[in-house]
Amino acid sequence: MSVKYTPVQWNTSKWVYDAVMLAGIAVFLWVFISAAPGALNHEFPVNPPIANARAFGACAFVMLTVILCIGPLARLDRRFLPLLYNRRHFGVMTSAIALTHAYFVLGWYFAFFNGAERWETVLFANTSYAQALGFPFEALGIFALLCLLILAATSHDFWLKFLTPPVWKAIHFLIYPAYAAVVGHLALGAFQSRGNETLAVVASAGALLVAGLHITAAWRERRIDARAMGGGWVKVGQASEIAEGRAIVARLPDGKRVAVFRHEGQLSAISNACAHQNGPLGEGRIIDCLVTCPWHGFQYDVRTGRSPAPFTEKVPTYRLRLEGDDVFVDPVAHEPGTPVDPVAAPQEVMP
Repeated sequence: MSVKYTPVQWNTSKWVYDAVMLAGIAVFLWVFISAAPGALNHEFPVNPPIANARAFGACAFVMLTVILCIGPLARLDRRFLPLLYNRRHFGVMTSAIALTHAYFVLGWYFAFFNGAERWETVLFANTSYAQALGFPFEALGIFALLCLLILAATSHDFWLKFLTPPVWKAIHFLIYPAYAAVVGHLALGAFQSRGNETLAVVASAGALLVAGLHITAAWRERRIDARAMGGGWVKVGQASEIAEGRAIVARLPDGKRVAVFRHEGQLSAISNACAHQNGPLGEGRIIDCLVTCPWHGFQYDVRTGRSPAPFTEKVPTYRLRLEGDDVFVDPVAHEPGTPVDPVAAPQEVMP
């Protein structure tokens, strides 16, 4: 964390996560290339480079769709929270798959246009920018690939520190225009392919899924945020609804979010934003009084807001009070790392 930078801090969960991801990629590519060519290819047979290009391109789209679904799914159902861990590995691997797709595409263009530069043929083989269905989908693919490579190249904590969190966060919002470009790239490419629109249907379904999950998660959070409207102490929920080792999250009048955790029959409140990359601490789980951020594993004592030694990260803490089963938070935060005595809580309601 704050002590030093290392390329990758491997542990068992990371190995398992990456092994499952690689196995899924292998199965997807095998199915796409070998098991279901009739459903995915054109009405006429295609050569292996084109088949490989399609397989890796479709795989990159599915992976990017899954990445963008993980966040809202975790907010809607805690059972998806484990998928948030090591999601950065997922993103880097997606950029590698997309780059492989580009390699096969360039190889095909280069073989087709003898004597021409590869990038030149990709950019100028189709210049019908004024058309709708004839729009050069190659340009959209290049834009998306550049975005993914930028995100992968700046994924390490060094760049977060070097660029500062606001700049780093702004850069990583490129994943949304990159996804939109991938959807357009796939849809237009499939629409321009006569006899089969499978990829266009898949691209549209993926885009609708991502949009639907984000809208649903936002609507649910808006209902929770409505509790915070008004001044003075803020009611955030009921103590009996907070599971052991978990939290409820609420928005405060200043726009910030607070996470109220239950640990050993007591309640504590800290900022929902991790000091590392503003990850959602309220989606983490307490182990030995330390909540682990689901994004990158940073930990904090819920009673003090401090990371365990030798790490130095701190988050703000908040005062709590109970009125019956109702939990209220003082919206004025303490300085990061300020100890606050926990509040005894009623017994949780078992699901």
